[in-house]
Amino acid sequence: MDEELRLLTERARRESGGSAACARLAATDDLDELAGVLVAHGQPLWARELAAVRLGAAGDRRAFESLVLLLNHRDPQRCASAAYALARLADPRTARAAAALATNELRVAYALEPVRLLVQLRAPESVPALITTLRRRLRPHDPYRRVALACVEGLGALGDERARPVLNDALAYPALAEAAALALARIPRQR
Repeated sequence: MDEELRLLTERARRESGGSAACARLAATDDLDELAGVLVAHGQPLWARELAAVRLGAAGDRRAFESLVLLLNHRDPQRCASAAYALARLADPRTARAAAALATNELRVAYALEPVRLLVQLRAPESVPALITTLRRRLRPHDPYRRVALACVEGLGALGDERARPVLNDALAYPALAEAAALALARIPRQR
């Protein structure tokens, strides 16, 4: 079991009060049993999360919708576990969903993991979504600097020329200036 799954399993165990149901979900290799948790009524959030992440990590696309909902959850740990599973799921809908979540101004407080996932996916949607999200964060006293910083770093990692204008604008913001300069240095010059 890798570190992300181990941490999720420990958290689910705590949230479930050490229940036998949690131990069973953590141990089973039956993907149908895990998928059943996602559609069963009355399942606690920890069980749905554990089942969805385990399915996603196994490449089972039945987890997609549940993982997208968790990617936009108010709990950062749930968002991170969903991003982990979505990156392994290899579902072609993932980048579009992550871009929609990252650019949703009404949910920007929860955009950090969708932004990080877009960088990891390196999909066609990644650069435009990060540019849009960063541009909206470039205003005085914006409360979502962590999201802005993730966009700056991500655009540098993606190295796409289209990011130059917004990264140049980010240089004017002290909290982003150093990261923006580093990101700009990573983007190859067009000839």
